[in-house]
Amino acid sequence: MPAEGLDWLPSSSLLTDDEVIRLITIGVRDLGVEQVRFTGGEPLLRKGLTRILAATTSLRTASGHVPDTALTTNGVGLANSAAALKAAGLHRLNVSMDTLDPKRYARITGRDRLGDVIDGLTAAAAAGLGPIKTNTVLMRGVNDDEALTLVRWALSRGYQPRFIEQMPLGPPETWQRTVMVTAADILAELRTELTLVPDGPEARGAAPAETWFVSGAEVPADFTPTVGIIASITKPFCETCTRTRLTADGQLRSCLFARDETNVRSLLRSGASDLDIADLWRGAMAAKQSTHGIDEGSFVQPDRIMSAIGG
Repeated sequence: MPAEGLDWLPSSSLLTDDEVIRLITIGVRDLGVEQVRFTGGEPLLRKGLTRILAATTSLRTASGHVPDTALTTNGVGLANSAAALKAAGLHRLNVSMDTLDPKRYARITGRDRLGDVIDGLTAAAAAGLGPIKTNTVLMRGVNDDEALTLVRWALSRGYQPRFIEQMPLGPPETWQRTVMVTAADILAELRTELTLVPDGPEARGAAPAETWFVSGAEVPADFTPTVGIIASITKPFCETCTRTRLTADGQLRSCLFARDETNVRSLLRSGASDLDIADLWRGAMAAKQSTHGIDEGSFVQPDRIMSAIGG
C-alpha cells in the first residue's frame, strides 16, 4: 500500500452488497464455483461483509455442499469481528504477518498495530475460526531473517504459516527479481532447523501453495503442523489456476497480472439476466492467459497495484 494510501472510488462505482451477493450466487449456482475468498484491500472495512458472508454460506454447490468460504485480512480489526465472522459461517482465515518485531511492523505497514493483529488472531482461534493461516512475504534486508521465528511462533499457536514470493504488483520501483527471496531460499533456511516432508502434488490440486509437513517445532496436541509456500514467480502454477477475481468496482479479472478487465457492473445495472452475466463471466475465463509472463521481455505490470486488485 502506498504511504499516502489510495484514492477513494466514488460510491456510485462500487458494487452494492446486493450486487455482490447476486454475483456470488451466479458463480456458485451457474458456474460451478466451489470456493469463495474475500480479500482486499482490507475486507473487514466493508460494513456489509457479514451479511455477504452469511448469504454466501447459505448457498449450495452442485454437489450440495456449502461453498468453502475464506477471508484474507491484515488482522487489525479482527478482534472485534471474529465472533461475527464465525456466526456468518466463515470457514477459513488468512492473516498477514510479515514480522514479529513491533518497530519493524510499523516500518513495513506504516502503523504501530502489531499488538492488535496478535489479539485478532487470538480472538479468531477462540471463536473457532479455522484453520488459521499466517501470510508472510519475505523481503531481503527487511524481514528475511525471521523465517524460522515466524514458523515456530505460528506453529506453537496452532496456526499454519504460509510464505508468498514477492510479486511485481506494487509500485513499479519496489520489485527486483535479483533480490527477491525465493521459495528455494525459504526452504533452505527452514531446513537448517526443521524437517520438511512434501505433501505431494495430489493433495495440492489447484491450490496455489505447495505444502510440507513439519517436524522439529513445538506444536499443540492434536495439531498437524504444515508450512506452505506460494512460489508465484519461480514455480508458477498458471496451468492449474482456476481463479477469477471480482473487484469492488465490479470488474472481473482472470489473473492477478491481467492488463484487461471485464466490466460486469455495467451489465448488472442495465437489466441483464443472470444467464447473460454467467455467459460474460464464462467468456472472461475462457480468455484467461496461459501464463503471467513475468520472465518474458514483453511483460508489463498491470496498471492496478495489488492493494487495488485484491490478492
